[in-house]
Amino acid sequence: MTQPPGQPPQGGFGAPQDQPPHGHAPQAQPPQPPNTPPQPGYGFPQQPGPYAPPGPYAQPGPYAQQPGPYGYPPQPGGAAPYGPPPGGPYAQQPGPYGYPQAPYPGAPGTPPGPGGSRKKTAIIAGAVAAALLLVGGTVYAVTSADSGGKKPVAHKSDDPKPTVTAPVDPGDGSGDGRSDTDDLNAGRKPGEAKVLWYKTAPDAPGSGADAPGMWITGRTAVKAAYKQVFAYRVADGNPAWAPIAFPQKICAVTPDPVGGKIVVGYMNGVSDRAKCDQLQQIDLDTGKKGWHGEIPEGGLFDSAMNVQLITSGNTLLVGRSQSGIAFDIRDGHKLYESKKYGEDCFPAGFTGGGGRLIQVASCGTGGSNEHDEVRQLDAVTGKVKWTQPIKKGWRVQHAYAVNPLVIYLVNDEKKAWNISTLTDGGKFRSEVKVDEKFMTSCGWAVLNRALQGCQGAVVADDTLYLPTNATTGPNEIVAISLATGKEKWRVKSPTDESMTPVKAEGGKLVAYVHASYDTGGRVVAIPVSGSVHRAGTLLQNPSSTAEIEDTFFSSAIAWADGRFYLSSNRLTGNDDDKEKLMMAFGK
Repeated sequence: MTQPPGQPPQGGFGAPQDQPPHGHAPQAQPPQPPNTPPQPGYGFPQQPGPYAPPGPYAQPGPYAQQPGPYGYPPQPGGAAPYGPPPGGPYAQQPGPYGYPQAPYPGAPGTPPGPGGSRKKTAIIAGAVAAALLLVGGTVYAVTSADSGGKKPVAHKSDDPKPTVTAPVDPGDGSGDGRSDTDDLNAGRKPGEAKVLWYKTAPDAPGSGADAPGMWITGRTAVKAAYKQVFAYRVADGNPAWAPIAFPQKICAVTPDPVGGKIVVGYMNGVSDRAKCDQLQQIDLDTGKKGWHGEIPEGGLFDSAMNVQLITSGNTLLVGRSQSGIAFDIRDGHKLYESKKYGEDCFPAGFTGGGGRLIQVASCGTGGSNEHDEVRQLDAVTGKVKWTQPIKKGWRVQHAYAVNPLVIYLVNDEKKAWNISTLTDGGKFRSEVKVDEKFMTSCGWAVLNRALQGCQGAVVADDTLYLPTNATTGPNEIVAISLATGKEKWRVKSPTDESMTPVKAEGGKLVAYVHASYDTGGRVVAIPVSGSVHRAGTLLQNPSSTAEIEDTFFSSAIAWADGRFYLSSNRLTGNDDDKEKLMMAFGK
């Protein structure tokens, strides 16, 4: 049953943790100064911040006039339980319902999921003709207690199998890697997939470097790393075209190809005042460079030091810290700017896709009327289609999907969360009402909102799929109706390792069951209709290369045309060994 008209969302269960859905290495962490030791722990920064203050919180539900019927005890490791505050995200009267909240995303001591510490894996759903990638311009974690220098531990096994040594192929076109691939497949068992190819990363500075983006076309797998963009043939990993080198480090990438082309942003220098203001269009299949442009600087506090690149149709929207500037992605021609409106509303973040362009604005900062607003813009003209105010105290943190629009909100003061779905006209439709703690993996931005790039959350056919955060044993994927916010069904991981949604295709949900030190990961398909929802194996990765698969640092995955791709989103700069960049499996 949908929420009655005019009522605000009531506050759902099971806050996404913004932490790794599987675990041995974390993913997202604020940028660190050169030569600063990596921070330990999971999820977001461990130092005190707006999303992780210490101490218990146990107030009534987020939209409730009365305390909710449930309550969570303190979590292992000292994580404070959520404290759902009165009043919901939308600027209307509070509703009659109240729901408990799970531990706050990224809070210190948030418990790891199954298999010990969680690897923060960004899930990237590849399409047949175009792939998806992580949010452009976000900054990813450098290390954790389990990666960033710690080598895999050797374990005894009753079944003898060959020792696997990761091949040294820098992925720069200097070799085809055929013999290395043969070595990796030497211990493959009947029924297991093949390692199609494997590439190591270019050298990165000691402070680490981003390796954002992974685009899969019918012919080419393209990957950015530090100052270069590499391309490989999807079937055999041979170089598809010569690597493209940039004078400075890559700082942003477009999330989706448009017409087979992407846009890469790179820095204009190396100083502390350097800007992420250089744009270069690249053809994914040929490696040919298209137009080059420069992002103009905004006003006094409108910085281009860290930007987001968003696509919607043929529009490329560059999000600065307090504004956005739109270009025609085909030729780089400037279309319009999205700036301050009203007395004190500044654009704080953008997301887009499927012909929609969504803006979140921050209004009345520091004043009594401080609040967020969500707006849909015409992607071609920048004109506002609708505006939805958010109730004071609530912040739009992420967008799980754009069409339909599914947003994740937090209340910093009360340590509460909410997942809401909006109609095409911007009105509240429903909210998640599932009593569960979920685990998603979202990007992080320095000066603006990282609205896009939440991996592990899949939306298709009016259903939201989220992975649970199990502290021991296998986790589950829960299907939630966007019409009612209620659970439709759930499926348990077939192993003790976490299972994370990847994409929906062919009437099934494709998910990745993560590898362990001695068992390869697998790609599974779950029927989304009918009464039986069981994970059937599409691809079983070989156990002989499980240690390599399991120890990719800050990994992203893609599934396209029956092939499974695994890549790193962050390079640690560790000089002891060649870092992993990308790996492909297939039959």
